Amino acid sequence: MPETLRSISIFAFVLNEHGQPVQAWETVSDGSEIDAIKEAKSIARAYAGVLVARRDGIPALGQEGDPVIIYRTGKTDGFD
Repeated sequence: MPETLRSISIFAFVLNEHGQPVQAWETVSDGSEIDAIKEAKSIARAYAGVLVARRDGIPALGQEGDPVIIYRTGKTDGFD
């Protein structure tokens, strides 16, 4: 049976010329959920919004689960 893997991503958002949040960047965390949340909190003042999401999947089978938001602050509209 192929192994289920978990990935944790941090997303940062800025506001566009209409004041709407748009994704500025994404990075995959190589730490735990707690580490990713700490990192997100540390950068939150520099962005309009920040969120952390995890996703479980079985890459060997091409399966990827839906993202689960584990931390969100500020404006991150449109990320669901």
